[in-house]
Amino acid sequence: MTNATLSQKTCTPCRGGVPPLAPAAVADLMPQAPGWVASDDATKLKGSFKFANFRTALEFVRRVGEVAEAEFHHPSFITFGWGFAAIELQTKKIKGLHENDFILAAKINEIAEALSADGAG
Repeated sequence: MTNATLSQKTCTPCRGGVPPLAPAAVADLMPQAPGWVASDDATKLKGSFKFANFRTALEFVRRVGEVAEAEFHHPSFITFGWGFAAIELQTKKIKGLHENDFILAAKINEIAEALSADGAG
């Protein structure tokens, strides 16, 4: 499975009762989420992004919000300011990571790449 494959998938509803990904499974998926870091005993994904200015960081956050709404899978938090954004992902219902978190991370990476390709980031 490649990063492009993950970004082409859609998130599936998580109703709880599903075990979170084991640390070994998280480690296997990490190469498909370049730039992201697993934290808190592999129960969260954290991504940091740098941009040329505040306007681009704001546009990035706006686009991430649109994708999160479309996927019905939302970041735990987004922090942003002049030239940066930080995002944390976790599937709250299972208090850990699910494939959905990696799908969203791949889609977020594509947003960052598109903004950089536009010369905005």
